[in-house]
Amino acid sequence: MIRFDAFIELMKEISDEILVVNIGHPSQEICSIKDRKRNFYMLGSMGLASSIGLGMAMSTDKTVISIDGDGSVLMNMGSLATIGAVAPKNYILVIIDNKAYGSTGFQKTFTKQSVDLKEIALGCSIFNTIKIKRKTMIRKTLSSFLSKKEGPYCLIIETKAGKPANLPIIPHNSVKLKNRFMKDIAK
Repeated sequence: MIRFDAFIELMKEISDEILVVNIGHPSQEICSIKDRKRNFYMLGSMGLASSIGLGMAMSTDKTVISIDGDGSVLMNMGSLATIGAVAPKNYILVIIDNKAYGSTGFQKTFTKQSVDLKEIALGCSIFNTIKIKRKTMIRKTLSSFLSKKEGPYCLIIETKAGKPANLPIIPHNSVKLKNRFMKDIAK
């Protein structure tokens, strides 16, 4: 399974939650699968999806899900410590661990050889952390997190590196994305 396959499964479970999506290909993939007004696509700022999602979770009672990559989390590991310390019950961090920097050419990350993000998340007091490798576990695990609201949660999904051919660009400019997102979450 590649990241896109995992996203298809994730988006089957996501309905009215706020979603913050990592920069580059992940945003494009989610947009092509299920574009929603509550999707906040990162068009810049690699490594900050988890931090932005955390800030949103701290400011609302709504469930907030951040989708980040292993490379982005490695760039901003302080976000894991902050998530664990603040411990918002309405926050879910999904990390796609394809062992590569997927939006910049699939260069290998350190999760390929020596870094275990699950152990780091647990060490940062994100005690509801699960690592999965099978596509069949994605919906079941996310559904469980959504039904309990006892977060923070961290779902690490191991995938192969790769992306679909002919991935379309996001058809909205950044101003339109911001405005529709802000209007929708203000409801």
